[in-house]
Amino acid sequence: MARPRPAVRSRSRLLTSLTAAALAATGLTALSTTAHAADTDLARNGGFESSLDGWTCTANTGRTVNSPVHSGTSALQATPTAADNAQCTQTVTVKPDSAYTLSGYVRGSYVYLGASGTGTTDVSTWTQSAPDWQKLTTTFRTGPSTTKVTLYTHGWYGTPAYNADDITLLGPGAQAPVPPAAPTGLTAGSVTSSSVALSWGAVSGATSYAIYTNGTKSRTVTGTSATLSGLTPATAYSFQVAAVNDAGESAKSAVVTATTAQGSSGGGGSTGLPTHALVGYLHASFANGAGYTRLADVPDSWDVIDLAFGEPTSTTSGDIRFNRCPATECPTVESDADFKAAIKAKQAAGKKVLISIGGQNGQVQLTTTAARDTFVSSVSKIIDEYGLDGLDIDFEGHSLSLNANDTDFKNPTTPVIVNLISALKTLKAKYGDKFVLSMAPETFFVQNGYQFYGTGKWGGQDPRCGAYLPVIHAMRDDLTLLHVQDYNSGPIMGLDNQYHSMGGADFHIAMTDMLLTGFPVAGDANNVFPPLRPDQIAIGMPASTNAGNGYVSPAETNKALNCLTKKTDCGSYTTHGTWPGLRGLMTWSVNWDRFNNWEFQKNFDAYFG
Repeated sequence: MARPRPAVRSRSRLLTSLTAAALAATGLTALSTTAHAADTDLARNGGFESSLDGWTCTANTGRTVNSPVHSGTSALQATPTAADNAQCTQTVTVKPDSAYTLSGYVRGSYVYLGASGTGTTDVSTWTQSAPDWQKLTTTFRTGPSTTKVTLYTHGWYGTPAYNADDITLLGPGAQAPVPPAAPTGLTAGSVTSSSVALSWGAVSGATSYAIYTNGTKSRTVTGTSATLSGLTPATAYSFQVAAVNDAGESAKSAVVTATTAQGSSGGGGSTGLPTHALVGYLHASFANGAGYTRLADVPDSWDVIDLAFGEPTSTTSGDIRFNRCPATECPTVESDADFKAAIKAKQAAGKKVLISIGGQNGQVQLTTTAARDTFVSSVSKIIDEYGLDGLDIDFEGHSLSLNANDTDFKNPTTPVIVNLISALKTLKAKYGDKFVLSMAPETFFVQNGYQFYGTGKWGGQDPRCGAYLPVIHAMRDDLTLLHVQDYNSGPIMGLDNQYHSMGGADFHIAMTDMLLTGFPVAGDANNVFPPLRPDQIAIGMPASTNAGNGYVSPAETNKALNCLTKKTDCGSYTTHGTWPGLRGLMTWSVNWDRFNNWEFQKNFDAYFG
């Protein structure tokens, strides 16, 4: 269904051309002075013994490691990418018009240590190559009104991971702020099937508040109330709040609990699917190496059958056509009458048959409202002609991307995104609550949004990064199934800030956990993509090694299901919940599973009974 692609556009970096002379021209220094004996160390957690407390790393590029370390038991390790230099920063309170010495130990190539916002001349020192720990030192003087300075360390674009440890800022101390008091009066207000409203008392000295859901930080807000959405119906949750200022977080408030209401029969989950569903794509317009399978010959185990594919007459026309496989390519193809009769028979047996739009070769870009309207009318014509239950969106390649100034997934402005959302809402309104809407994006367009969104704050990223997120979010109340393609994917960073690769249960566990837990988009804790309901999620897998990269054995499939639904067999990854209501599995494809003696289907039947 999809092709692997890099997370960001390649940038040519002539690292070897960096010279001391060139750096000197930019104001970088490598000074070393001795601090006065009365000076104090103002850096917080400079030895990284308390994880990343006090430090913020761009795009979730930093973590602490136990080896190598310069001293103690932990050190910073940060990994640059082609579009990010893995900068980790800390803002400290300083005294105006005072001298300071910044020092730290680093390992790696092109590692920098510096200070900005000094009020005079910002400084930085660096090393071209440090195979072992090397001390870097620089000095600066604060301006007459400077009370805060930002310390930073970073590597260089596209280079390997670097390490830093024992960072100190020696100089006269200002009156250091202290964390605020713990919030009181936390109460749960209005509760729906998917949201809980919280409020609490204001805390003197707090600049923001961190909300914890079931012990995990889920959101940061500046006010004293928030409504947490995307929760699972009929589920008990615990909440706490901590007050935050420059000195850190307060202790957490007392716990308040709330149970979401039972889900109604409306919305995206009202389409009559079984508790656990098997979803498969049927090659209806082509054969390829798997051969053609008649719809009537698809076993009853398959609950949702996506007809692949409806494709546009041109990339930007919005005019979708469904052309069944010709007899020259598929000698055993059934007649239109038999095909339509098979659809009715499947529906009579409680199955859902959808038209899937797009695929690897079907690029769809709704760049205009005219293309949007044509999309709606042409898709409606296919649904009506064949009597289908709904629509699957399998936009791949360059179908979806974000304009450079489109940075908020909750309020998109890019025409191809806005027009697709509008078209889907129109189709949903036309066909009503029983309309089945599913999506099959690639990891690049969804989970990769945890690190990257669009072109990024500084540009240079692939504008397709995370581009499905605004569509999923806008349609979440009408979305029946999201089955991300956990295949043909590069490594993706999970919520543990580790990269996960295809080929085992771990990848499916980490990727699915992100959908069911939610995640900060592009690492922004104030811009969180809310979790989806477990009944909306099916895990996408290839049916065999022939079907796509990332095939896993039935044993690995079952490990992933055990971890997500029972919290067993999780390996080294710790999920953020347990979801026995996980809807099921999706595979590419029914044809390839038949080619592989129905291994995928048989395993699903054995697992879910």
